Amino acid sequence: MDALHRHRALYKGTTPPWKETYRKRCVDRLQNSRTRLLERYRQLGESPQRSSIIVQEVMEEEWTALRSEDRRLPSLWGPEGMAEMFSVTKEYDELAVLEEIQQELVSHEVSIIDEYERNLLFEQQYISSVVEGMEDSYIICPICHMNNLNINSHFISCICGLYINTKKRHISPDVLRSLLESRVSEHMDDCPHNPVFSVAPDSDCSPNLMISCSVCDYLSIVL
Repeated sequence: MDALHRHRALYKGTTPPWKETYRKRCVDRLQNSRTRLLERYRQLGESPQRSSIIVQEVMEEEWTALRSEDRRLPSLWGPEGMAEMFSVTKEYDELAVLEEIQQELVSHEVSIIDEYERNLLFEQQYISSVVEGMEDSYIICPICHMNNLNINSHFISCICGLYINTKKRHISPDVLRSLLESRVSEHMDDCPHNPVFSVAPDSDCSPNLMISCSVCDYLSIVL
Protein backbone atom coordinates (compact mmCIF):
# COMPACT_ATOMS: atom_id res chain seq x y z
CA MET A 1 0.00 0.00 0.00
CA ASP A 2 1.51 3.31 -1.05
CA ALA A 3 1.71 6.40 1.18
CA LEU A 4 -1.43 7.98 -0.30
CA HIS A 5 -3.63 4.95 0.34
CA ARG A 6 -2.14 4.36 3.80
CA HIS A 7 -3.04 7.96 4.62
CA ARG A 8 -6.59 7.45 3.30
CA ALA A 9 -7.06 4.21 5.25
CA LEU A 10 -5.92 5.92 8.45
CA TYR A 11 -8.67 8.56 8.30
CA LYS A 12 -11.40 6.64 6.51
CA GLY A 13 -14.76 7.28 8.16
CA THR A 14 -13.48 10.27 10.15
CA THR A 15 -13.02 13.99 9.55
CA PRO A 16 -9.44 14.64 8.41
CA PRO A 17 -7.52 16.55 11.10
CA TRP A 18 -6.27 19.04 8.51
CA LYS A 19 -9.76 20.06 7.35
CA GLU A 20 -10.31 23.24 9.37
CA THR A 21 -6.76 24.52 8.98
CA TYR A 22 -6.82 23.89 5.25
CA ARG A 23 -10.28 25.41 4.84
CA LYS A 24 -9.40 28.60 6.71
CA ARG A 25 -6.11 29.02 4.86
CA CYS A 26 -7.83 28.53 1.50
CA VAL A 27 -10.44 31.17 2.37
CA ASP A 28 -7.74 33.60 3.52
CA ARG A 29 -5.68 32.99 0.38
CA LEU A 30 -8.70 33.58 -1.84
CA GLN A 31 -9.55 36.83 -0.05
CA ASN A 32 -5.94 37.98 -0.38
CA SER A 33 -5.98 37.05 -4.08
CA ARG A 34 -8.83 39.44 -4.86
CA THR A 35 -6.73 41.45 -7.33
CA ARG A 36 -5.67 38.32 -9.20
CA LEU A 37 -9.26 37.06 -9.27
CA LEU A 38 -10.69 40.28 -10.68
CA GLU A 39 -7.93 40.61 -13.26
CA ARG A 40 -8.66 37.06 -14.45
CA TYR A 41 -12.40 37.80 -14.41
CA ARG A 42 -11.95 40.88 -16.60
CA GLN A 43 -9.74 38.92 -19.00
CA LEU A 44 -12.48 36.32 -19.44
CA GLY A 45 -14.82 38.94 -20.93
CA GLU A 46 -18.52 39.59 -20.45
CA SER A 47 -19.68 35.98 -19.92
CA PRO A 48 -17.03 34.05 -18.02
CA GLN A 49 -17.80 30.60 -16.64
CA ARG A 50 -18.91 31.34 -13.10
CA SER A 51 -18.24 27.85 -11.65
CA SER A 52 -14.66 28.74 -10.71
CA ILE A 53 -11.92 31.11 -11.80
CA ILE A 54 -9.01 30.70 -9.39
CA VAL A 55 -10.43 28.25 -6.82
CA GLN A 56 -8.38 25.29 -8.07
CA GLU A 57 -5.20 27.39 -8.02
CA VAL A 58 -5.92 28.50 -4.47
CA MET A 59 -6.57 24.95 -3.28
CA GLU A 60 -3.44 23.61 -4.95
CA GLU A 61 -1.24 26.44 -3.64
CA GLU A 62 -2.52 26.12 -0.09
CA TRP A 63 -2.24 22.34 -0.04
CA THR A 64 1.35 22.62 -1.24
CA ALA A 65 2.06 25.13 1.54
CA LEU A 66 0.34 22.93 4.14
CA ARG A 67 2.17 19.83 2.94
CA SER A 68 5.52 21.62 3.20
CA GLU A 69 4.81 21.95 6.93
CA ASP A 70 3.68 18.34 7.35
CA ARG A 71 5.32 15.87 5.00
CA ARG A 72 2.97 13.14 6.17
CA LEU A 73 0.25 14.70 4.01
CA PRO A 74 0.07 13.15 0.55
CA SER A 75 0.47 14.94 -2.74
CA LEU A 76 -3.11 15.19 -3.99
CA TRP A 77 -2.65 16.96 -7.29
CA GLY A 78 -1.18 15.32 -10.36
CA PRO A 79 -0.73 16.59 -13.92
CA GLU A 80 -4.51 16.75 -14.36
CA GLY A 81 -4.98 18.96 -11.32
CA MET A 82 -8.18 18.82 -9.27
CA ALA A 83 -9.89 16.30 -11.57
CA GLU A 84 -7.15 13.74 -10.90
CA MET A 85 -7.22 14.46 -7.20
CA PHE A 86 -10.98 13.79 -7.02
CA SER A 87 -10.57 10.51 -8.91
CA VAL A 88 -7.89 9.38 -6.45
CA THR A 89 -10.00 10.24 -3.39
CA LYS A 90 -13.35 9.03 -4.67
CA GLU A 91 -13.46 6.08 -2.27
CA TYR A 92 -12.78 8.10 0.83
CA ASP A 93 -14.51 10.61 3.06
CA GLU A 94 -11.82 13.16 2.23
CA LEU A 95 -13.45 13.62 -1.18
CA ALA A 96 -16.55 15.02 0.52
CA VAL A 97 -14.34 17.30 2.62
CA LEU A 98 -12.46 18.65 -0.40
CA GLU A 99 -15.68 19.15 -2.37
CA GLU A 100 -17.19 20.99 0.60
CA ILE A 101 -14.19 23.31 0.78
CA GLN A 102 -14.25 23.80 -2.97
CA GLN A 103 -17.93 24.83 -2.92
CA GLU A 104 -17.30 27.25 -0.06
CA LEU A 105 -14.46 28.84 -2.01
CA VAL A 106 -16.62 29.10 -5.14
CA SER A 107 -19.25 30.91 -3.05
CA HIS A 108 -16.61 33.33 -1.74
CA GLU A 109 -15.35 33.86 -5.29
CA VAL A 110 -18.85 34.65 -6.56
CA SER A 111 -19.37 37.08 -3.65
CA ILE A 112 -16.17 38.96 -4.53
CA ILE A 113 -17.20 39.20 -8.19
CA ASP A 114 -20.75 40.30 -7.31
CA GLU A 115 -19.36 43.05 -5.07
CA TYR A 116 -17.06 44.15 -7.90
CA GLU A 117 -20.00 44.23 -10.33
CA ARG A 118 -22.09 46.32 -7.92
CA ASN A 119 -19.27 48.82 -7.44
CA LEU A 120 -18.68 48.95 -11.20
CA LEU A 121 -22.37 49.64 -11.84
CA PHE A 122 -22.35 52.42 -9.23
CA GLU A 123 -19.31 54.05 -10.88
CA GLN A 124 -20.94 53.80 -14.32
CA GLN A 125 -24.15 55.39 -13.02
CA TYR A 126 -22.17 58.17 -11.33
CA ILE A 127 -20.18 58.90 -14.49
CA SER A 128 -23.41 58.91 -16.52
CA SER A 129 -24.98 61.43 -14.16
CA VAL A 130 -21.92 63.68 -14.45
CA VAL A 131 -22.00 63.47 -18.25
CA GLU A 132 -25.71 64.24 -18.28
CA GLY A 133 -25.05 67.28 -16.10
CA MET A 134 -22.41 68.51 -18.52
CA GLU A 135 -24.75 67.97 -21.44
CA ASP A 136 -27.34 70.08 -19.63
CA SER A 137 -24.76 72.90 -19.69
CA TYR A 138 -24.93 73.83 -16.04
CA ILE A 139 -22.51 76.56 -15.00
CA ILE A 140 -21.89 77.37 -11.35
CA CYS A 141 -22.30 81.05 -10.49
CA PRO A 142 -18.80 82.67 -10.33
CA ILE A 143 -20.02 85.07 -7.63
CA CYS A 144 -21.50 82.76 -4.99
CA HIS A 145 -19.91 79.49 -6.16
CA MET A 146 -23.01 77.64 -4.98
CA ASN A 147 -25.88 77.87 -7.45
CA ASN A 148 -26.34 77.09 -11.13
CA LEU A 149 -26.72 80.10 -13.38
CA ASN A 150 -29.97 80.70 -15.25
CA ILE A 151 -28.92 81.43 -18.82
CA ASN A 152 -31.32 82.44 -21.58
CA SER A 153 -31.40 84.72 -24.62
CA HIS A 154 -32.18 87.82 -22.55
CA PHE A 155 -30.23 87.59 -19.30
CA ILE A 156 -27.96 85.62 -17.01
CA SER A 157 -29.05 85.43 -13.40
CA CYS A 158 -28.49 83.66 -10.10
CA ILE A 159 -30.61 83.51 -6.96
CA CYS A 160 -27.68 85.12 -5.12
CA GLY A 161 -28.56 88.41 -6.86
CA LEU A 162 -26.41 88.29 -10.00
CA TYR A 163 -28.23 89.72 -13.03
CA ILE A 164 -26.63 90.57 -16.38
CA ASN A 165 -28.66 91.76 -19.36
CA THR A 166 -27.51 89.81 -22.42
CA LYS A 167 -30.30 90.67 -24.87
CA LYS A 168 -29.06 90.60 -28.51
CA ARG A 169 -25.63 89.41 -27.39
CA HIS A 170 -26.20 85.69 -28.10
CA ILE A 171 -24.62 84.47 -24.89
CA SER A 172 -25.16 80.73 -24.75
CA PRO A 173 -23.86 78.48 -21.97
CA ASP A 174 -20.97 77.42 -24.21
CA VAL A 175 -20.07 81.03 -24.98
CA LEU A 176 -20.18 81.98 -21.30
CA ARG A 177 -18.08 78.99 -20.32
CA SER A 178 -15.52 79.91 -22.96
CA LEU A 179 -15.40 83.53 -21.76
CA LEU A 180 -14.93 82.50 -18.13
CA GLU A 181 -12.21 79.98 -18.96
CA SER A 182 -10.44 82.46 -21.25
CA ARG A 183 -10.30 85.22 -18.61
CA VAL A 184 -9.19 82.88 -15.85
CA SER A 185 -6.46 81.42 -18.07
CA GLU A 186 -5.34 84.88 -19.11
CA HIS A 187 -4.90 85.86 -15.48
CA MET A 188 -3.24 82.61 -14.46
CA ASP A 189 -0.60 83.01 -17.16
CA ASP A 190 0.98 85.77 -15.07
CA CYS A 191 -0.35 85.31 -11.55
CA PRO A 192 -0.77 82.18 -9.39
CA HIS A 193 -3.38 83.73 -7.09
CA ASN A 194 -7.10 83.16 -7.44
CA PRO A 195 -9.05 85.98 -9.07
CA VAL A 196 -12.52 87.03 -7.94
CA PHE A 197 -15.63 87.86 -9.92
CA SER A 198 -17.90 90.80 -9.29
CA VAL A 199 -20.61 92.89 -10.94
CA ALA A 200 -19.95 96.53 -11.81
CA PRO A 201 -21.95 99.03 -13.88
CA ASP A 202 -20.55 100.32 -17.18
CA SER A 203 -20.94 103.86 -18.58
CA ASP A 204 -24.66 103.45 -19.26
CA CYS A 205 -25.26 101.86 -15.84
CA SER A 206 -25.79 98.35 -17.26
CA PRO A 207 -24.10 95.71 -15.09
CA ASN A 208 -21.02 93.90 -16.31
CA LEU A 209 -19.43 90.75 -15.00
CA MET A 210 -15.87 91.58 -13.99
CA ILE A 211 -12.85 89.53 -13.01
CA SER A 212 -10.08 91.04 -10.87
CA CYS A 213 -7.12 90.20 -8.69
CA SER A 214 -6.00 92.37 -5.77
CA VAL A 215 -2.51 90.85 -5.82
CA CYS A 216 -1.48 91.60 -9.41
CA ASP A 217 -4.10 94.31 -10.12
CA TYR A 218 -5.54 92.29 -12.98
CA LEU A 219 -8.92 93.64 -14.13
CA SER A 220 -11.02 92.59 -17.09
CA ILE A 221 -14.63 92.57 -18.29
CA VAL A 222 -16.01 89.06 -18.86
CA LEU A 223 -19.26 90.27 -20.40
